[in-house]
Amino acid sequence: MREIHADAVVIGAGAGGLCAAARLVHQGFRPILVEAHDKVGGRATTNSIDGFIVNEGAIALEVGGVFEETFHLVGAPLDLRFPEPASAFYLDHKVVDVGKGGWGLLLGQMTKQAARILDKFAEARTGALPDGRQSTAEWLSGFTKNESVHAIFRNLCAAIFACNADELPARAFLTYFVSKGAFKRFGFSPNGTIGVWQSLADAVAKKGEVWLSSPAQRIEIENGAVSAVIVQRGDETVRIATDCVISNAGPKGTVALAGADAFPADYVQRVSDLRPAANIVYNFASREPLFNAPGIVTFGKTRRLCNMANMTAACPELAPPGWHLYVAYAVPKPALGDFDSEAEVAEGLEDLREQFPGFDAKTKMLSIRVMRDEWPAQRACAGYDLPRDSTVRGLWQVGDAVKDYGNGGTQACAETAKLVVDAIVAERAKAPQPAH
Repeated sequence: MREIHADAVVIGAGAGGLCAAARLVHQGFRPILVEAHDKVGGRATTNSIDGFIVNEGAIALEVGGVFEETFHLVGAPLDLRFPEPASAFYLDHKVVDVGKGGWGLLLGQMTKQAARILDKFAEARTGALPDGRQSTAEWLSGFTKNESVHAIFRNLCAAIFACNADELPARAFLTYFVSKGAFKRFGFSPNGTIGVWQSLADAVAKKGEVWLSSPAQRIEIENGAVSAVIVQRGDETVRIATDCVISNAGPKGTVALAGADAFPADYVQRVSDLRPAANIVYNFASREPLFNAPGIVTFGKTRRLCNMANMTAACPELAPPGWHLYVAYAVPKPALGDFDSEAEVAEGLEDLREQFPGFDAKTKMLSIRVMRDEWPAQRACAGYDLPRDSTVRGLWQVGDAVKDYGNGGTQACAETAKLVVDAIVAERAKAPQPAH
């Protein structure tokens, strides 16, 4: 076994791991980022299928926050295209642009209780939030029984958090909308989402190292502190001695690497009880446009389908000439428990056929991916996250199982990276310096 030393080791080149490695580089570290797969991006990477550039998971990349800041810190180009309008609703086969009237216009057309619902959003901005035990569906039922309103809220929960309205705490839903900046400006990458991750990985590699096809085998713990990471790199086993490990492998993966005995029993139990959220991703193309909105539309009454993006409106290079590329998302019932993948995929397809008559004849299905279990849409449903630090000194976690309350998406992963690296830097500043 070859032995080397690193300032820090980051396990997993998903959104959280890449942002953590970039921020470490900015702080003067020379990290080694190890990734089991042969490309970066994790659950938000990209494939090429029949000449189409197809995203596996996340597509909407928010700017104006920690995610964009991370790229600027290390001088990584962030190449995005911005659809206008970015968000709309697709109701009764028509695009409804809420930017022209907001929630008030949309809800006012459906229920007489619109004003009461909007008042609750206003109250939430002042800190008056539910206690976390009430689901979003239960909270909404206190104001209206209107099925169309409930359908929209269900699909908003599904689109943002990959779960159903009866599974998501109302407190988390409202926190996201009033303080996390829902529907901020976002863009699509013309190279597929992997394009932005590769840009960040290239910036990391200038000061540190990025090892692909190099799975972490074990995190070594000595006297309650991390001491090394064992990595399989090709035919070689490498022991990387380090006192700082940031894991983007998810809590279950992290505990498996370090060994359950390294953690308190109650923490191991919380990890085993983690509630990952699931969704189903449909990538397809058509010769004729299916709708005229350039960004992402959220649906009204559906079985499982929650939202859909028109990728080539902003990024025509994602498809061969003459083709329109789309990605649609469905969320199963339940999203936080066991479900029949085949049956749930079929429900989403039925929705697509209802929303777009003649769907099968008009489109070419490129891929259908069920994101669940160990490769989920989110490793923890919003409101059920675990802490970023651990009882093991020097071992930290980033990603969508340790995000701030009520947050979601790649922005949330980027924020975990900032919080962890800031905490590491602060700890080192307090540590006694060796005498010269």
